[in-house]
Amino acid sequence: MSYALVTGAAKGIGKAIAAELAQRNYHLLLVDLDDTSLQETATALVGLYHVHVHTLHQDLSQPDALSRVTTWSSRWHDQLSVVVNNAGYGINGAFENLTLEEQFNIIDVNVKAQVGLSYAYIPVLRRFPKSWLLNLASTTAYQTVPYLNIYAATKAFALSFTRGLRYELRHSPISVSALSPGSTDTDFVNRARMGGSTRKLADRFNMTPEKVAKIAVNGLFKGKAEIVPGFVNKLNAFLPKFFPKPLVEKIAANIYEQREETPAVIITPG
Repeated sequence: MSYALVTGAAKGIGKAIAAELAQRNYHLLLVDLDDTSLQETATALVGLYHVHVHTLHQDLSQPDALSRVTTWSSRWHDQLSVVVNNAGYGINGAFENLTLEEQFNIIDVNVKAQVGLSYAYIPVLRRFPKSWLLNLASTTAYQTVPYLNIYAATKAFALSFTRGLRYELRHSPISVSALSPGSTDTDFVNRARMGGSTRKLADRFNMTPEKVAKIAVNGLFKGKAEIVPGFVNKLNAFLPKFFPKPLVEKIAANIYEQREETPAVIITPG
């Protein structure tokens, strides 16, 4: 009996990854801040795939989050061979117009939680002949993104951290991968109250969470270092290096700059 742990699993990409793993007969340990949606997801997955699903309602930005998650999961550590650090979010707005507290909170979730959970579960994953660690980055990791500045910076950290960790663990049984999705068709656009032009642009390039999850899990089990789902997203990830940085930044800024009629909003692409 094998278990997989997925953070940010109540909705979106995290939920879809959990479903993809359940289809492969993994029992699930699911963590999320949204307890209601988390319970709904767990019930649905049990009904569809007849796997065991255990849930933990936890805000990963809290100081005691790491100890709470690892203490809760400890009873399944002898069977836990997959860990997915999916949880993360961002805030759309100018750096100086957003509070320092909320921007530190992004760093707590996107960086500190991912690093802490990776550190905590490496000894667990070493117990198996083969095991897998997937960290969520983003296509924003490959460039500077004004007005989504802190989010993009944390994703650049996640990508660099995961690349380095993969090398350090190359002789271990743990296969480490980074997932860098682009625009994905979740309900984060509605929650974010994003402007009409940004919505229209996202709609043109959206992938479904299910498609992202299938590519992610297939890539994970194939041992890929970096998984960028979709041809357009691959272009978005790799083309910026061939263009002048000011041009790339201007294009990104035109997408995310807040107009007068559009307030700063929270983006939760997980």
